[in-house]
Amino acid sequence: MRIVFLLVIPVVIVLALWLASRARRDGRRRLAIRGLLDAADALEAQLRAARGEIEAIAGDHENPVLQAMQELLRQRLWLQENAQSASLDQLDDVRGSLDAARARIEALLQQIEQARVGTP
Repeated sequence: MRIVFLLVIPVVIVLALWLASRARRDGRRRLAIRGLLDAADALEAQLRAARGEIEAIAGDHENPVLQAMQELLRQRLWLQENAQSASLDQLDDVRGSLDAARARIEALLQQIEQARVGTP
């Protein structure tokens, strides 16, 4: 009986460690997905708020708002289809692309503001 007990303890410890590791990984995944969705929402809000101003400056030939909205839609569809199976690196890459798009829109808005007030 004592030998069985000594054999079961390491198995229980390994199982507990594995479950804890899995819970941490799942927690990081949920945080990554939540951060990704928050970044997408922030970009969409920024695009909607600045749409008219950017489109008026950009004209018909190149519409950065439309391009960004299409990219945002592609990212949201990808997330819907792949969030549970994607690696954390893939989720981070998507988050990075959303952050980069937001930075491009912010830079464009700054250029518009500078042009409006006449500063280089």
